[in-house]
Amino acid sequence: MHSARLLATLIAVLLGLGALAAPQPTMAQQSAEIPPLPRPRPDRDAAPATTTPDDTTAAEAIAAVSNVPQPVTLTARITADGAPIPEGLVWRIFEGSPGEDGEMALVAKADTGSAQLALTPGDYVVHVAYGQAQLSEPFTVMPGTNSHDINLEAGALRLNSAVTGDIPISPALLHFDIFTASDDASRALVVDDLPPNEIVTLNAGTYEIVSRFGAINAVVRADLRVEPGQLTDATLYHHAAEISLKLVSEEAGEAIADVEWTVKTAEGATIFSERGAFPSTVLSEGEYLVLAKLGDQVYNRQIQVQAGGPREIEVLTTVY
Repeated sequence: MHSARLLATLIAVLLGLGALAAPQPTMAQQSAEIPPLPRPRPDRDAAPATTTPDDTTAAEAIAAVSNVPQPVTLTARITADGAPIPEGLVWRIFEGSPGEDGEMALVAKADTGSAQLALTPGDYVVHVAYGQAQLSEPFTVMPGTNSHDINLEAGALRLNSAVTGDIPISPALLHFDIFTASDDASRALVVDDLPPNEIVTLNAGTYEIVSRFGAINAVVRADLRVEPGQLTDATLYHHAAEISLKLVSEEAGEAIADVEWTVKTAEGATIFSERGAFPSTVLSEGEYLVLAKLGDQVYNRQIQVQAGGPREIEVLTTVY
């Protein structure tokens, strides 16, 4: 009985202790401090950062490539469908922009058919000459292999002259000047003192040809057209004659030495003067006055020059 009562008391005590202890973990949980959590990063959803190349390094790399000479091949043709000209070309390469002095600096030159050069990337102006035919064009050199082909659109001209009637003229007395065909204000000399029968290469177009027979007044002018890819042969005709002068004491006599000669036009203009026994010159058709001075004596003769072959004119001392 006593043992049963003691056991009941013990169970009651244990139950009471359990009732008091049960809420204790809940109070401990509520009063315990929660350690701070790490704050989310603002860029937690952003893409991972990438490393960008250094600007200075990139600029240096570009500059290094730009300063390396690149292979350049230059060719030229007479016409667009013609073969490349194998020789006789003169190439000049200039910088694309003028300097402080207003001139474009020459950076390369070649005297070959096809020019093989090495140029740094950039803009240039190429000038090529083939005889008197020439052309300038801009071009750009890029990294890698470069080529530039020029179409000259050129032709050739061969000139000769004769006296009316197909009388030949000594080449020593004949030469030509070639001008651009335009008014006098803008006319430009292209070739001067060109010998007869010499082939000259020109850009296609129309030119004014001046044929000079002798050194005085036998001059003929004509406009001629040069066609691309063609050789143009032209003969100009003079109304003039080569004359030689001599002072004699009788017809067909020996020429007197040390004579001062003067030839005047009908208008009185002096066009020729020389000292000697047997001078010669070329005169166009017309009337002239020939004066021969020997010491204090002056002898003269009126002459009429007609187109033809060389002729001899005598001035007689016994007639005057």
